[in-house]
Amino acid sequence: MSLQLQFFSRLKRYYALYTGGFVGFVVMLSILEQMGVPNHLLGYIFLGVTVLLYAGIGIISRTSDVAEYYVAGRRVPAFFNGMAIGADWMSAASFIGLAGTLYLTGYDGLAFVMGWTGGFCLVALLLAPYLRKFGQFTIPDFLGARYGGGIPRSIGVFAAILCSFTYVIAQIYGVGLITSRFTGLDFGVGVFVGLGSILVCSFLGGMRAVTWTQVAQYVILILAYMIPVIWLSVKHTGNPIPQIAYGYVLEKVTAREQVLNDPKTADGSREAEVRAIFRKQQETSEARLKALESKGATYLASERALLEKKAHDLKAKHHQDPSQIKAADQAVADFPRDLETARNQWRLSAEADRSKAAPILAHAEPFAGPDEATRDKKRKNFLALVLCLMVGTAALPHILMRFYTTASVKDARHSVFWALLFISLLYITAPALAVLAKYDVYTLLVGSSFSELPGWVSAWASVDKSLMSVTDINHDGIVQLAEITIGGDLIVLATPEIAGLPYVITALVAAGGLASALSTADGLMLTISNSLSHDVYYKMIDPEAPTSRRLFIAKALLLGVAVFAAYITSKKPGDILFLVGAAFSLAASAFFPALALGVFWKRANQTGAILGMAGGLGMCMYYMYITYPFFGVNAPLWWDINPISGGVFGMLTGFIGVIIGSLLTAEPPREIQEMVDYVRYPKLENDSQT
Repeated sequence: MSLQLQFFSRLKRYYALYTGGFVGFVVMLSILEQMGVPNHLLGYIFLGVTVLLYAGIGIISRTSDVAEYYVAGRRVPAFFNGMAIGADWMSAASFIGLAGTLYLTGYDGLAFVMGWTGGFCLVALLLAPYLRKFGQFTIPDFLGARYGGGIPRSIGVFAAILCSFTYVIAQIYGVGLITSRFTGLDFGVGVFVGLGSILVCSFLGGMRAVTWTQVAQYVILILAYMIPVIWLSVKHTGNPIPQIAYGYVLEKVTAREQVLNDPKTADGSREAEVRAIFRKQQETSEARLKALESKGATYLASERALLEKKAHDLKAKHHQDPSQIKAADQAVADFPRDLETARNQWRLSAEADRSKAAPILAHAEPFAGPDEATRDKKRKNFLALVLCLMVGTAALPHILMRFYTTASVKDARHSVFWALLFISLLYITAPALAVLAKYDVYTLLVGSSFSELPGWVSAWASVDKSLMSVTDINHDGIVQLAEITIGGDLIVLATPEIAGLPYVITALVAAGGLASALSTADGLMLTISNSLSHDVYYKMIDPEAPTSRRLFIAKALLLGVAVFAAYITSKKPGDILFLVGAAFSLAASAFFPALALGVFWKRANQTGAILGMAGGLGMCMYYMYITYPFFGVNAPLWWDINPISGGVFGMLTGFIGVIIGSLLTAEPPREIQEMVDYVRYPKLENDSQT
């Protein structure tokens, strides 16, 4: 038996024992719950043991060898590399955000499923085997060698850091969300506590430690995702296969939507009453915006004066309800202090009230909307998002780096197959989870009494009001759907609580969410630090640097990037799914044209790569900046394309830049064209030596 087969056999044995041990651990905690052990203690045990497990793998896998640190020694079997890719890929966005997006948007959310899975076809066909044949350590390595000179490498480093940093913020946000909910820590503190879990895996062993930790994390996250869905499926249909139960529950959800939309029914009439209140609030906000545009600061000052007078008059009255006084003071405190703040605040308020006032959109209806213009806009954005996610998948540096770790080109291709298989287990389950959770909300929460709200509502509201809030708008004491605000990032984590499952399942889901966020964050942190230490320091600044210094620089940069990312995340810069989608659009714009044409078009040269990468990335960044509400510019959308799909403009610019720049300048040197031939037509019998 070859050494590679012996290594693979040992790994299978180790991870089989690990999986069995983890299942036994879950069973043990279930028994402890039945014995009366407090829930918060179970949560601490669950999260603590899993984090210590990852830390142990990181410590065991520590290394001072450059090849081991950067590419895990290029000896990871395809099966386990597929698992590591699956864990690296199924980030907080997939685990936490995907089902939540499907819950909120229904059919339209399938763009994420189609785009992310379809992207791996592009990876397998266009890039993975060729990058593995090229060898080296990073994506900027390929750009520097293929196009020559330091400028393509420098742009590649900047783009890799930008994409990875945007992506890693979303992962750390997920870590902070889970840690704060299940330990009671403040969100900002939870972010930095989770940071320690990220660093201990990647700091000591680099890609070697991250790879074997990600395999362990995949086992936990897929069990954590599947068990609650199977449980819910059996509970509602008696069928343990959620993909089959999906259709039956979807029919029930559709029927419930029709009842809530019908004002002739009891539930529908209460919903209509609440929607009318939201419609009035929408009209008030729109009237304020109109007055603000015509009167400016004068209107703002007069409105503030009215609120201050109301608060003063309430305080002057004896025996006044303290809650009214508190509400009046809060209204003064929340009132915007300048024109730009007022404009953004009232615009967002009007949009939120408009969505609450609208009838419930059918979960299963494609591109649902009140008119053809709205449906056409949704259709365009669906296709644009699918394209950006597919191409972005084929260009994300932290995913492409994983194909450097296999023993051969053949293993790189097989890794894609295994990764798709492991990822599909979650992706074909997410739509079923969304529908099952929606059915529970429609039947268990809607129509219940405000005086008897379940504890999970207040628990999640204390973490973040935008994730969970229930407000009695019409003061009837009964919960209506329009009175519930549930963030997409909450659905998966709260599903066991919504459905009344045992607390150990809730803790298991939290551990799975933590595993998904940590696994991706580890890979992203490593991509950023490796780009800086290898591509900038070693390749550009000190090519003679000894191994010990290179690894010291890599670890120091890893620590600095991690602390800075945690600080930015503690400010809550945006929702998880937008941050992740933005990373895909940025990667598609910056990397894909230069990588794909660099492999398949020998005429592509340095000038074209510089123009394409800089132009594509710049266009995508510019469009996101002027259209995403967070930045406050609020420019009109181009062809109704949402900022998350800004990559469609960046990709087009990138391809035009590479093609025109290459055609207008001299063709690349012969040795570079020969390198393209070498990468394109690998000799499989020799590639294990590469």
